[in-house]
Amino acid sequence: MIDARTLDELSQKLAGLVPPALSEARADLAANFRAVLQSGLRSLDLVTREEFEVQRAVLLRTREKLEALEQQVAALEAQPSAH
Repeated sequence: MIDARTLDELSQKLAGLVPPALSEARADLAANFRAVLQSGLRSLDLVTREEFEVQRAVLLRTREKLEALEQQVAALEAQPSAH
């Protein structure tokens, strides 16, 4: 998922968008933004980069096996019938 540093940076940027008249509340807003971002991201059905890469490798191997089987089937279909 997203790391803590990125969440902190994003919440600080959001707090920086607060009008100057509310500058005293920026720290509280940054903390609230961070909590809301964490909660929102936690509710999403996300996978880690590592999980994604593992599944990508599995898909690649499966695709390679499928292509090999398709070639075998095509070769068998091209053979003259024994009947």
